[in-house]
Amino acid sequence: MPKYFWRLLTTLVITVSFLAGNALPAKAANIQTTAESAILMDAGTGKILYEKNAHKELAPASVTKLMTLLVAAEAVECGKVKLTDKVTASEQASSLGGSQIYLEPGETFSLKEMMISIAVGSANDACVAVAEHIYGTHEEFVDRMNQKAKDLGLKNTHFVNAYGLPADAHYTSAYDLALIGMEALKHPLVTELTAMKEYNLRNGEFKLWNTNKLLWWYEGADGFKTGWTQEAKYCLASTVKRDGLRLICVVMGIPEVRGHFHESIKIYNYGFANYTYKEFAAAGTKQGEITVNKGNTSTVELISDRAIGLCIEKGKENACRIETHYFKNTESAPIHKGQQLGEVILYCGEKEEGRIKLVAKEEVKRAGLLDMVKRTVVTSYGMAPNYAN
Repeated sequence: MPKYFWRLLTTLVITVSFLAGNALPAKAANIQTTAESAILMDAGTGKILYEKNAHKELAPASVTKLMTLLVAAEAVECGKVKLTDKVTASEQASSLGGSQIYLEPGETFSLKEMMISIAVGSANDACVAVAEHIYGTHEEFVDRMNQKAKDLGLKNTHFVNAYGLPADAHYTSAYDLALIGMEALKHPLVTELTAMKEYNLRNGEFKLWNTNKLLWWYEGADGFKTGWTQEAKYCLASTVKRDGLRLICVVMGIPEVRGHFHESIKIYNYGFANYTYKEFAAAGTKQGEITVNKGNTSTVELISDRAIGLCIEKGKENACRIETHYFKNTESAPIHKGQQLGEVILYCGEKEEGRIKLVAKEEVKRAGLLDMVKRTVVTSYGMAPNYAN
């Protein structure tokens, strides 16, 4: 066959792999781990740096609560509920076993304290109380968790409850949990709560200690959730940031006590030893402008919706570059603030590593007749018309 055919086929394979979110690691990682399933992912682009049985469906135990917190945080952000809301424990919530804050029926806490109890104390009873407060029933809340999983494109995830106790058809995968972690990082409330090391509940009478020991043991660790049941064994979804590089690690099915911490540290050590972060521009920086037709202004600035940078193997930083693309050189008003109008594509060598959205910095409204006449006069004669009598 002609050479160009093989080049075309190779390009297609690379493109499909990237879009599927299953890009191969940049290098083969020699990591021996007792985890039944594990993954190390760049939190910025989703690039996989290491994986072991990453798509295997397994019981997640209390790591389930990462999705619980994500759904609750979204409800707060959209205004459905407020952190100051009073949440009253139902009979169903108070009857939960396992990790709990021993809610009594009718006992009341703020929504924020209930969410802290989930994030820090891994409280099963608080999960049900929060679920019922936000969506009326625990079952409705779980439906929302599954809808969120679908929205994120998760292929190996299904939830039966909001707390993670063993149940038929309650499962997820290390890869899917890493994607949930990426989404959680977009919601500051989730990371704020899961980064707390301790909290005094009931006026200090009930002390909560975060079950994620990486917060004490590993520099840069600042979030996410542990889990353990006899079925699931020890699990951990966590995130660490050092020198601009943020990684997500998920380990599942580890038999040893505290093994989920030791194995995560081992995997993180590999990541930070072999990869670095290269930033081309900070989040929100101007990346050009385009012409606007029939707008109350003639141009609109395009800014990056997040930092323009990527995770790259150490020693290969100079091989990376960016390309800026606008969807159109001219757009018609109205344009909404935050509307995507282009993208920055990141390359290392010839391989595409990620894309960053370029969005409108400000709203551009459709110009009125007077604005159009004024602009025409200025363009034609270099002066503004005088409408004063």
